[in-house]
Amino acid sequence: MGDSFKKCIFACASDDITNPVKSNKILDTVKLKINQVIKQRLSDSEKIVLVSHVNPDGDAVGSALALHHYLKNSGKTSHVIMPNNYPDFLKWLPGSKEVIILTRNESEAQYVLSNADFIFLLDFNNPDRAGKVKDIINGGQAFKVMIDHHPNPSEFADIAYCDILSSSTAELVFRFIEMAGNPELVDNTVATCLYTGIMSDTGSFSYNSSQPETYRVLSELLKRGIDKDHIYSMVYDNFSENRLKLLGYCLDRKMVVLPEYKTAYISLTIKEKKQYNYIRGDAEGFVNYPLSIKGIDFVAFFMENDDHVKLSFRSKGKFDTNDFAVKNFNGGGHINASGGESKLNLEDTINKFVSLLPHIRVD
Repeated sequence: MGDSFKKCIFACASDDITNPVKSNKILDTVKLKINQVIKQRLSDSEKIVLVSHVNPDGDAVGSALALHHYLKNSGKTSHVIMPNNYPDFLKWLPGSKEVIILTRNESEAQYVLSNADFIFLLDFNNPDRAGKVKDIINGGQAFKVMIDHHPNPSEFADIAYCDILSSSTAELVFRFIEMAGNPELVDNTVATCLYTGIMSDTGSFSYNSSQPETYRVLSELLKRGIDKDHIYSMVYDNFSENRLKLLGYCLDRKMVVLPEYKTAYISLTIKEKKQYNYIRGDAEGFVNYPLSIKGIDFVAFFMENDDHVKLSFRSKGKFDTNDFAVKNFNGGGHINASGGESKLNLEDTINKFVSLLPHIRVD
């Protein structure tokens, strides 16, 4: 894989995005490669598959469905595969019923992936993030294009288009379509999916959203006639009564504030999830609430599952949650928003987290 990877274009506008000369050269090279290789490959492909990561979020689902509809508008057919199920508050998105969930239809997903001649890898840059799809991605002969905005990508795609300063993969999908020369194929349906991805991956534009390019893309999506207020309502005002009660319980009974470390955390056990009839997505956004406390700059959320503890991190300012997650909890993400996991039990995971706080600087 290393040799073939070196032969392809790997475009990553990252730390030097403030250098317009370097950034423009990168974009020019990407455009050339897209025009010469990707467009030809897509033209020749009949079995296109779009894949995202385990525990798909709004950016993963929005990006995949947007690209799915764009390909349809360009006369192509494609399949969208998610490694496992995603939250109900995203299932209103157009095309959601066409998504193949591997954990529900493993034989169909395996067949589609095994026979693919072109695979888009969306919103992840390491095959480990794809769960059971990993082995097929690594072993298949399909041409693979990765579109992602997370740091430290692995060398497993034929072409990778990444920008770690991008707000989201959805933003990059729009820019990808532009560079392919088909922005007119971004209709209201495509734009709705893309806006959902950008909005959800920035916490409704509260983090990872400081680049002017993000708002240029948003303006283009608004020109397609999307109803941004309806999208917001469907994502953020579409939960159950149990979810609201669970949030109240977490804030009142489970939030721990450590002012000496400018840190707070919330934990949730399997028993507590059952008590509130938890369904996937019910704890979405819980990690953000303690950041509203004066003097708190770093927040963690711990959720106990059957075989691991899922962690979410958020921060204000310059504290790098991505670096913290990578080094300590087998995770990653972005500077101010990251995630990870632990194979320790919940109590030991929390104790490990707290033991690390005296050795980091949160400001």
